[in-house]
Amino acid sequence: MGKQGSFLKRFSDLLISIILLIVCFPLFLIIAVAIKLESKGPIFFLHERTGLNGKTFRMIKFRGMIDNALDFGPGITQVDDPRITKVGRFLRRTSLDELPQLVNVLVGEMSIIGPRPEITNITQNYSTEHKKVFEFLPGITGISQVNGRQMLTPEQRTNMEIRYYSKETFWGDIKIFIKTFYVVVSNKGNI
Repeated sequence: MGKQGSFLKRFSDLLISIILLIVCFPLFLIIAVAIKLESKGPIFFLHERTGLNGKTFRMIKFRGMIDNALDFGPGITQVDDPRITKVGRFLRRTSLDELPQLVNVLVGEMSIIGPRPEITNITQNYSTEHKKVFEFLPGITGISQVNGRQMLTPEQRTNMEIRYYSKETFWGDIKIFIKTFYVVVSNKGNI
């Protein structure tokens, strides 16, 4: 939480991710068993995203689709996507599929609060203006996730993120962190 690149932001990212990984470990085990019981394939889905300074990294999520889903459809999830499993629908509805990203935070590829890391097929077409979003460490949650989520176009999301993160504050991040719980529970803006 706080200004991008600051000691306070990195310290709070480490503290929150370690605490949540420990507290959520039993939940991780339950989710892993549920995924394996419903469908074959790995427990986690690693997806290439564009992060800080335009470098790619592999974002970790619980797998919510059939094994090899990318072989059977687009790289972006569609409304009522038939590739999503029953467990996957629950994980997406509750945003529990995002919890493994705490590992991305722990290793410094992501932050708790930051711009949503976009898939590389989209970011390779970013304008010079939109590439400014790469100046900020991507986050598990952030300004666009609590203000429209998946109902925003990549362009709307990026414009909002560049405006917010260039003036980011500790208290602004706290508000986003708290609002995230409301958005997740209400499922507002999710597909």
